[in-house]
Amino acid sequence: MLTLTSPVETWAHPLPAGLKLAFLAVATTGLFALKSPLPLGLACAATALGYLGCGKIFAMTGLRLLWPLWPFVVIVGLWHLWTASPTTGATIILRMFAAVGLANFVTMTTRLSDMLAVFQWLARPLSRFGLSPRRLALACALVVRFIPVMLERFGQISQSWSARSSRRPGWRVLVPVTLAALDDADRAAEALRARGGAG
Repeated sequence: MLTLTSPVETWAHPLPAGLKLAFLAVATTGLFALKSPLPLGLACAATALGYLGCGKIFAMTGLRLLWPLWPFVVIVGLWHLWTASPTTGATIILRMFAAVGLANFVTMTTRLSDMLAVFQWLARPLSRFGLSPRRLALACALVVRFIPVMLERFGQISQSWSARSSRRPGWRVLVPVTLAALDDADRAAEALRARGGAG
């Protein structure tokens, strides 16, 4: 749970964590500056090429991590078709795929310890106000790690519902997803305590 780093070694693994996180911040900001489907489609294509450049196994793992986005794609797509604004819907969907794809790429190629070191360095000035840089860094790193985990968990629970019922899952999966999130958080806390806590 505490690590989603891909065991498949790629060209991106040796790159400094700070460089990858800085690129992610700049790239995500740039995605929100793009307002039409064409440049966002090119951004998605570039992200896909990055995955493919790391090998078939790595690319397939990245594709599976995107699967939980399908409910959002359906909702956004249907809404913008109903409001007669398909271009806006395509823009939102492409931006979402590119942003999540980039975030997953950084997560899969960066060790938690390296990510933690970067966040701790960024949070160091806050120690003047009595805040622990290590605790803040750990909180930021866990947020980055848990987003793809929770999306995957949502997809698994939705698939389980679909296998047992002909009705669409919708809001009915919110309770099991919430319980799964609490269970995952409890397991993460146990793992942290076993490693000596947040420090």
